[in-house]
Amino acid sequence: MKKILPLVILVSLFFNCSKNEGSSTIDTPEFTVPDTKDIVMYEINIGSFSAAGDINGITNRLNHLQTLGINTIWLMPIHPIGTVNSFGSPYCVKDYQGVNPQLGNFNDIKNLVAAAHERNMAVILDWVANHTAWDHPWITEHPNWYTQDGMGNIIHPAGTNWTDVADLNFTNVAMRAEMIAAMKFWITEAGIDGFRCDAADLVPFDFWQQAITSLQSSTPKNLLFLAEGTRNDHFSAGFQMNFGWDFYNTVKSIFVSNGNAGQLYATHLSENEPVPSGKRKLRFTTNHDLSNELTPIGVFGTKKAALAASAATLFMNGTPLLYSGQEVGVSNPTLYTSGQTISWNSNADMLVAYRALLQFYSSSDVAKNGTLNYVNHPDLIVFEKTLGDAKLLVVINSNCCTTFSKN
Repeated sequence: MKKILPLVILVSLFFNCSKNEGSSTIDTPEFTVPDTKDIVMYEINIGSFSAAGDINGITNRLNHLQTLGINTIWLMPIHPIGTVNSFGSPYCVKDYQGVNPQLGNFNDIKNLVAAAHERNMAVILDWVANHTAWDHPWITEHPNWYTQDGMGNIIHPAGTNWTDVADLNFTNVAMRAEMIAAMKFWITEAGIDGFRCDAADLVPFDFWQQAITSLQSSTPKNLLFLAEGTRNDHFSAGFQMNFGWDFYNTVKSIFVSNGNAGQLYATHLSENEPVPSGKRKLRFTTNHDLSNELTPIGVFGTKKAALAASAATLFMNGTPLLYSGQEVGVSNPTLYTSGQTISWNSNADMLVAYRALLQFYSSSDVAKNGTLNYVNHPDLIVFEKTLGDAKLLVVINSNCCTTFSKN
């Protein structure tokens, strides 16, 4: 008789509460960029991540991320921020090859990448390709690199209220080449492992294809590319991941609006139907856009409910994402925009639960890549995952909260 390995996880949610409660040679020989199927990603809001609010503050907290099972760090934009028409957003980039002096300098980035690689963690930069600040040098040096109206005036991105930035013109071959050269700089000179590409749906497919092909040829390591968008052609352009917004909205409907828990699997299937083998949807309960308005505790009502919703995103065969401080239950969204620092000593119970979930996930092939067998239930999210002889059981009560145990 074939032996069945005793690998079973039960995420049970049966509490008496409700929903409202320098160069590429800096890589160490041991470091390998994680495969897409193995990525556990963490988005860092640099200003709130440490008391210093800088790049070195991240380097000093890498051990914390390592204990969570994180193997890929996404840095929000590190570049100098424009001042003309600016709201102070880091997505208002003034210099693609510069470092915001409030965050540190180029050597600080190199040191962070080297320290992350020593811990087998990849580092990807947030790249804002669709637009620049109004005081970016290209504005005066190459005005034809930007989209213009009939009067020859440079415009902000059409159909948006992003008046702090100027829209780039991707029909301009010279601009495209300079953009790719700037991206390549961070790979060859700082050892960066890839990019999260902002507003990727607004940038033409052929640019992404050109850029990713060129960048991958600049290094022997496998680069990571995450598109902030939902277009299916991102994958054929070379991205390994894009955003799973449908899945997030269904999770929110189930936990907040008493939606049918069985709908989550239907959303999983429909969202993944166009995704090629080896590619993934990014799964999350928050990110910087969402937490600027409400953190998970604000959305889901309690720490336990927020953790339960996060467990649903973690185990259903996407790329899991955590955002700065999610693991210690940040509840006030103004923390991220007011210069405050995450209180890392808050909600120790939540941190223990996240560590248990993420450490198991990151070390378990069946958790990351097992075949799903979903049980349709209106109130419970229930599914088994199998990989060879290994089995994993996840049970989530969408009416409540979470504990974690494994057999």
